[in-house]
Amino acid sequence: MRALRDFAVVMSLVYASALAAEPTAPEAADPAKGQRIAAGVCAACHGPDGNSAIPANPVLAGQVPGYIEIQLAAFKAGTRPSPIMQGMAASLSPEDMRNVAAWFGSQVPKGDQASDKAMADRGQQIWRGGLKSVALPACAGCHGAAGHGLPIQYPRLAGQHSDLSVGWLKAFASGTRPNEVMRQVAAKLSENDMKALAQYIAGLQ
Repeated sequence: MRALRDFAVVMSLVYASALAAEPTAPEAADPAKGQRIAAGVCAACHGPDGNSAIPANPVLAGQVPGYIEIQLAAFKAGTRPSPIMQGMAASLSPEDMRNVAAWFGSQVPKGDQASDKAMADRGQQIWRGGLKSVALPACAGCHGAAGHGLPIQYPRLAGQHSDLSVGWLKAFASGTRPNEVMRQVAAKLSENDMKALAQYIAGLQ
C-alpha cells in the first residue's frame, strides 16, 4: 500500500510539472498600446492610421493582424530581407508586434483608385479567373474575392498602391522576396499582367 501511495505522489508531481511547463496563451492584443508604438516607430512611413500616402510604403490599415505580426517577426529575424524594416522591428517584443498589428488591423483603409480602367479590367479577369493558358489560379482563391485576405497566411491587398504591388510581384518572381507559392504564381505573369493586376488591386474597396 505504501508503494502505491508513493507512486501516486510521484505521478502527481509529474503531472503538476507537465502542466507548469505548458506554454501559456499570449495575452490579448491591446490596440491602444499598439497605437502608441506605431506613432513613434511606424507613422512616418505608413501614416498614423496605416493609410500610407507614400506609394513606396504599403498601406497597413485593415491588414490581417496575424499577417502583420508574422511579417514583423520575419523582418526582425532577417528571414524577410529589408535593412530598413529590420532596424524598425529590432526593438519590438512579440507583445509589441501583436499590439501594433491589432492597431493597424482595426483601422479603416481609405483605398486607392485605378488610374487605367482598361488595365484594371484585364486585372479583374486575372484576379477572378486566373489564366488558363499558363495554369495560373485566380488570385481571389487565396486573397478573397474582395481582396481582404484570409487570416495569417494571405494578406489584404485591396487598395494597395499599384507600383508597390508590381514591385512585390517582380520580387516574388525573381526570388528576391522568398515565398515559394508566390514565386510560382508571379513567374507565370508577364509585366503587363502584373501591372493590370496592380491596377485592379488599387481600386478594390
